[in-house]
Amino acid sequence: MTLDSVKRALQSPDERMPFAELGMKEDEYQRVKEILGRRPTGSELAIYSVMWSEHCSYKSSKVHLRQFATKAPASEALLVGMGENAGVVDIGDGWAATFKIESHNHPSYVEPHQGAATGVGGIVRDIMSMGARPIAVMDSLRFGGLDQHDTRRVLPGVVEGISHYGNCLGLPNIGGEVVFDPCYIGNPLVNALCVGLLRKDQIKLATAPGPGNKVVLFGARTGADGIGGASVLASATFEDESQAKRPAVQVGDPFMEKLLIECCLELYQADVVVGIQDLGAAGVSCATTELAAKGTGGMAVDLNLVPLRDPTLRPEEILMSESQERMMAVVTPEDIAAFMAICEKWDVPATVIGEVTDSGRLTMTWDGEVIVDIPPGTAADEGPVYQRPFHEPAGQAALNTHVELARPDDLRATLLQLLGSANLSSREWVTSQYDRYVRGNTVLAQPADAGVLRISESMPGADETTRGIALATDGNGRYAKLDPYAGAQLALAEAYRNVAVTGATPLAVTNCLNFGSPEDPEVMWQFAEAVRGLADACKTLGVPVTGGNVSFYNQTGAAAIHPTPVVGVLGVIEDVARRVPSGFTAANLRVVLLGDTADEFGGSEWAHVAHNHLGGLPPRVRLDAERALATVLTTAAKRGLLAGSHDLSDGGLAVALAEACLARGIGAAVSLPGEDAFVDLFSESSARALVCVEAEKFAALAELCANNEVPCYGLGVTGGTSLTVEDILEIPIATLRETHQATLPAVFG
Repeated sequence: MTLDSVKRALQSPDERMPFAELGMKEDEYQRVKEILGRRPTGSELAIYSVMWSEHCSYKSSKVHLRQFATKAPASEALLVGMGENAGVVDIGDGWAATFKIESHNHPSYVEPHQGAATGVGGIVRDIMSMGARPIAVMDSLRFGGLDQHDTRRVLPGVVEGISHYGNCLGLPNIGGEVVFDPCYIGNPLVNALCVGLLRKDQIKLATAPGPGNKVVLFGARTGADGIGGASVLASATFEDESQAKRPAVQVGDPFMEKLLIECCLELYQADVVVGIQDLGAAGVSCATTELAAKGTGGMAVDLNLVPLRDPTLRPEEILMSESQERMMAVVTPEDIAAFMAICEKWDVPATVIGEVTDSGRLTMTWDGEVIVDIPPGTAADEGPVYQRPFHEPAGQAALNTHVELARPDDLRATLLQLLGSANLSSREWVTSQYDRYVRGNTVLAQPADAGVLRISESMPGADETTRGIALATDGNGRYAKLDPYAGAQLALAEAYRNVAVTGATPLAVTNCLNFGSPEDPEVMWQFAEAVRGLADACKTLGVPVTGGNVSFYNQTGAAAIHPTPVVGVLGVIEDVARRVPSGFTAANLRVVLLGDTADEFGGSEWAHVAHNHLGGLPPRVRLDAERALATVLTTAAKRGLLAGSHDLSDGGLAVALAEACLARGIGAAVSLPGEDAFVDLFSESSARALVCVEAEKFAALAELCANNEVPCYGLGVTGGTSLTVEDILEIPIATLRETHQATLPAVFG
């Protein structure tokens, strides 16, 4: 059925309702009829179809996601949790941070530039809708193999879209990931994160209280782009004909979004906003139903008043359009004039399209005729909830069987092989296209382990605070494929550790859970295990989940991606002047390894690169050790003990040493603490970090480690122009750099 035929069916009471074409199941359609007591109008069906889509309603994931609330650790810092546009945490001195990560996967495959650009735009508006000024973005990206043709089509467009939108907004891109694996061919993952700042007493919520208050749609006009994006692209399996779905991809205008940011901030400052919601997935359908459901319970809207770019749009298309750069506000009648004057000042179109009622109904008219009359909560909050069947994949036991892989004799060649591999090579080709330092508040950015931002200068009136925030995102699809429970915990552990190595105390979590079809019991098992693992780990580490996103149907035909939970962690540092820089920062510093190493190579980069092998078990999760390590790192930073740091993860100690040398071109001479050089250098055991300290401060660091039961090994000293591992290898920094930097430019130019 074509889009035109769907439109005709929606408009004709004699045609069969095209619920299946809009992504609804037969029983879901029957439930809509039961709720309304009649056949829905075309506009009502449009609303329910997008609001009950997987992307908007979380109908397959809700039963599992509740663990993030039931297992949530006590947190005095949490101000707004799950259920709002973004979570908000208290970061001290009267300030709050809001952050969230979301996916824009399928649109970015169909139209890489616009898909990625509007992913950035959408997450920025989520942060704006909490009353905050967006101050930075990050992205977590995954593509097919570096040697696959479609990767060369998708990656440049995605990077260009992210850089174009973020750079035009003037938001620094301070970190993230770029991962390559054949499982993502045809299903790239484009997960975008944004963080914002606000005073803790100025939080805005998506609610529409007060009968008689006006409903204002402001920002860009509504067009035909993005129609059905939430249900067509993000809530169904992806097929080869996906290029035909280009009309469902939104088109972004970052310059309008920049005006919208400044306009919203002035509206908040003037205190003329009662409630606010951004228009993202499901567009007007979502904004009206969610605002009404969380407010007094009713809203009356005249769809003829919605400003259009295309005057031929029908009401169903207006309701389903996901045109970008739009917001919806609830404003008291006495504040309307001031609201409109501020919008006019910023050249942001604004139109009153309705008002709040106490009817308990969402009603909409078109050409004077009522075309929508529904209880808003049934669309926004009472969609279907599925207990999807799940079971362990048939081949899981075989996958987890340990296979002894041939280990190399030439460890020098192995390090260079890993350092130049697709996943461990320099990301400078990507990150150089992002402005990491715009606005002047970036303290640390890629390739540091986490991004760090100062609060003072980020916001007016913040000069009295020395505080900063740190952010990191991490995930490992290979680990999660081997064990989704442990894989999700390892993703959290790495992000938690990356925040801690900067000297910041981890405070809260957001996540983007990327999986295949929930209708596949084996995929659903992966999802259930990952959520259970993440919830358990958050409880143990004492960091609550503030919100996030679930992205299902990441597969083409029957081939699903690796389960890929991406975890973002936000931390706070009391004085940004005490942050710990990444890598070796001077000569004649002691090089110290924190944490113990075991023989752990399941899912490792070495097994992937050297043997193209995935099997066994991932590294053991050691959450108590992670917590102790974070305590050592943050305490040492406060005491000024650390001159530099770097976490150990993919590629193990060998890659960490090489990257620490490359940070400033400072070499090191070290010896290994164990008896097996290969294990010492390339194992990916968790809860480890590499630090450098002045010689006279080593004793204080060792005492701090002993008090927290964190193993501490002095490895050697920094200096010179080579990385030397005693009796094992010696590699000039120039060779390390040439190997590290050559890979991506050789492919993308």
